[in-house]
Amino acid sequence: MMGPDDVLSFWLDECSPEDWFKSDPLFDQAIRDRFGATWKAATEGKFALWLTYPSGALAYIILTDQLPRNMFRDDAGAFSTDRAALAAAKSAISKGWDMRIDPPARQFFYMPLEHSENLCDQERAVRLICERMEDDTFLLHARAHREVIRQFGRFPHRNAVLGRATTAAEKAHLEAGGYGEVVRGLQGAEAA
Repeated sequence: MMGPDDVLSFWLDECSPEDWFKSDPLFDQAIRDRFGATWKAATEGKFALWLTYPSGALAYIILTDQLPRNMFRDDAGAFSTDRAALAAAKSAISKGWDMRIDPPARQFFYMPLEHSENLCDQERAVRLICERMEDDTFLLHARAHREVIRQFGRFPHRNAVLGRATTAAEKAHLEAGGYGEVVRGLQGAEAA
């Protein structure tokens, strides 16, 4: 089983920022093979000690928020530990631990807020990224996540895997390009 340093070394050193957000079946399989048992242990509550210091909390958040999106792509399991990640992120942020981690790794404290289907969490993510990050790309994506939640109250692209009915407005959003189109719209508004 992996420890927090193994998670951080993999995600922050071995992987590039491009790896963090791409869809690649081979990469996803490598994450499943390498971290599946560790993620499972986290679901069983075995890593409470990780949540007692900044880098451990960051590793826990990456393990429960980022890695499942790769391990369980196009499956409900991708979101199954979001609540645990969100609770860990909120706790760490309240202690100021996010500010003890340098960018770009700091963004992962805010990602569970961006992944939340709660508008208050979305607003907080945008505010924190405005205040604590110096990268307009992170802010653009936080704003795009918030805009989707403002419009629909949830992420329509999750509906199929979560067994949720898709509304006509959500279907139109997805057919028009979904999240990517929201990002492009925000970019266009900023350029105007």
